[in-house]
Amino acid sequence: MELIQLRLLGFPEFRLNGRPIELALRKAAALVIYLAEAGGPVAREVAATLLWPEADAEAARARLRRTLYKIRIAFGEEVISASAASLMVRAPLSVEADASAFEHACDAGLLDDAAGLYTSDYLAGFSLPDCPEFEEWVFFRREALRSRLVQALERLVEAKIAGGEPRDAVMHATRLAALDLLSESAHRHLIRAHLAAGDRAAAERQGETCTRLLRDELGVAPDPATLALLRASDAEVPRTRYVEVDGIHIAYQTVGSGPADIVLVPGFISHVERIWEDRSCRAWLNAVSRLGRLILFDRRGMGLSDRVGARPTVEATARDILAVMDAAGSRRAVLVGASEGGPGCIRFAVDHPDRLTGLVLWGSLAKGSHAPDYPFALTAAQYDLWQRRLLAGWGGPAEIETFAPSVASDRQARAWWAGLLRAASSPGAVAGLLQALRDADVRPLLSKVSAKTLVLHRTGDRAVRVEAGRYLTARIPGAQFVEVEGEDHWFWVGEQGVLLEGIGGMVRGR
Repeated sequence: MELIQLRLLGFPEFRLNGRPIELALRKAAALVIYLAEAGGPVAREVAATLLWPEADAEAARARLRRTLYKIRIAFGEEVISASAASLMVRAPLSVEADASAFEHACDAGLLDDAAGLYTSDYLAGFSLPDCPEFEEWVFFRREALRSRLVQALERLVEAKIAGGEPRDAVMHATRLAALDLLSESAHRHLIRAHLAAGDRAAAERQGETCTRLLRDELGVAPDPATLALLRASDAEVPRTRYVEVDGIHIAYQTVGSGPADIVLVPGFISHVERIWEDRSCRAWLNAVSRLGRLILFDRRGMGLSDRVGARPTVEATARDILAVMDAAGSRRAVLVGASEGGPGCIRFAVDHPDRLTGLVLWGSLAKGSHAPDYPFALTAAQYDLWQRRLLAGWGGPAEIETFAPSVASDRQARAWWAGLLRAASSPGAVAGLLQALRDADVRPLLSKVSAKTLVLHRTGDRAVRVEAGRYLTARIPGAQFVEVEGEDHWFWVGEQGVLLEGIGGMVRGR
């Protein structure tokens, strides 16, 4: 069988049956890459518009024909099958791309192989400035792969330390820190790896490097949890563990050892290690862990959990909750659903009422988008506009003015939120999750919830309107509603006492 080999991690290279192929024309190279990555037919109009957006339809089609001819000349044979309507890599040909091999290695848990395959960023040094749609496609693909590399390296560092291979842990942690010099989490991984290797001097130098970078670049001091590693303090981030469900590995942590279990189900963004970097968030988590044993996790496709191809549904989140509770040895728990985590909690409460001692919903909702009888959510079109705005700002503190207006001007909060977004997901990967949340609808389940339920919502919440909380309360039997002053959607900023008291009351059975 004939084989096309593509090097896409780095500046692109092409081979046909082992023979190097020179594609001097960048748009010819881009077309081969796009069709190979598509894995199926692509409409001629789509390809023509992608590569010649400035040309009219007839001129774009003519340029596409000439480019196809140049590709055939370069390869010495027909490698692209062209019909009147579509284009695709010719059927008998097999495509082998290093980017796909990297993803398959990640999926299979072959993290050493995955790290070895990722030699550079996707299409590094290759660009088509006059083709904004192609550039956007490359950006999303690059960020998705880079996010998977970060996840693989984080897991490798932990595995190498646990497996008694600290020098390998140092190697992977050094690479991790180089990917994002302003990531305190990456610096902590490297400090921990140096300590495991017995090199305290190197660990201290890394702590100094972290302090200098944060001071010079962001004007902030490192989090005490970072420097606490060098003092072996209790402020160290709890150990991250994994449980497998539906063939997907879910990352979780347990904190504290109180008389009852409290499971926190996060909103659309989470990262069980990065959340400890923010002082306010860490203080809130520690406060909850004094009420009972706190169980944290990243839903599938998010944070340190495996990336998934399919959209994570409400039912999938409920299965993740069950798997994490079983893995942590939790028979019953108070379930705390924040924001978009609420619908998954509601599904779990209906499916497994015997596993709940209470349900707390913070800033949550029953439906992700507008309906005639649910008028206080964004319409599908408005939601899509908001999603595009969020993704356009990814890499920075995107939409912090919506989620936490009270700290939107705080440089440390902005730097932390930007880093959390980058570590938790990539623009391309999170798009599917956001679409699933937009389409979520648990309204038919509300009347079936039998657990004691407390609904809390901030009066001026800018992300989810307070009417969504009132709607939940009115339709969940016996639910109590508490309206909290403020505009912040995040539960760990602004007034927090009411939420902590509510969780504590559930733990104590009141």
